[in-house]
Amino acid sequence: MVEAEHSSLSGLDEPRLIEDAGPALRVGRIAAPVLRDLGLRLVRVKVYAAAGATVQIMAERPDGAMSIGDCERASTALSPVFDVEDIMTQAYRLEVSSPGIDRPLVRQSDFERAVGHEARIEMAAAVNGRRRFRGLIEAVAQGPDGPGVRVLLTADDKSQMHVELPISAMGEARLVLTDDLIRLALRREKAALKDVRRATGHAPKAAAKPAKLRTNSKRKAAVRGAAPEPLEPHEGDSDGR
Repeated sequence: MVEAEHSSLSGLDEPRLIEDAGPALRVGRIAAPVLRDLGLRLVRVKVYAAAGATVQIMAERPDGAMSIGDCERASTALSPVFDVEDIMTQAYRLEVSSPGIDRPLVRQSDFERAVGHEARIEMAAAVNGRRRFRGLIEAVAQGPDGPGVRVLLTADDKSQMHVELPISAMGEARLVLTDDLIRLALRREKAALKDVRRATGHAPKAAAKPAKLRTNSKRKAAVRGAAPEPLEPHEGDSDGR
């Protein structure tokens, strides 16, 4: 029992090696301890100012799960804290979601679980004259600059090469949505449903899509509404963010 609790706490305290920048960095530092108190850990923060301000919080449990209930609890806890901290100078919409299937990779354990899958990586500084890489994650190991990732790159002519990329030097890293990744997500969901069935004697309704909750968070406004809404794996900008 003590060992299980230690493992859970270690998962919650595992640092993000790829952090946010700009306004998202401040929001993340405010959000992280609030989420930790709920047994959740911060994944990424996105702040969109165009077409109505939106603050998007991606979070998860240490095991990678994130339900609509978790989103609701996180939104309820974060909204008043954000208002007190005055994170935005205008009315904004708060979105709390799971990382999704094609998730951002921000911790060493994220990359370790992603071994065997394809990822899109953008470095903060060029490596061998380039900053953007897309390839198969083959291994994660300690290097001179901390944990690093070995990526197998395949060129248009089918030639292949390996590149070693330190995680701390990455600006963005994200899984690429592939058929193999979708099949893995479905197998994990099926296994989780079996575990719940054994524990409770009945199966809950399966969630076919990652959880997401949008909350209209209006500073100095009297009404704050919330409605659960599913997140499509492909939602986001052209880079899947």
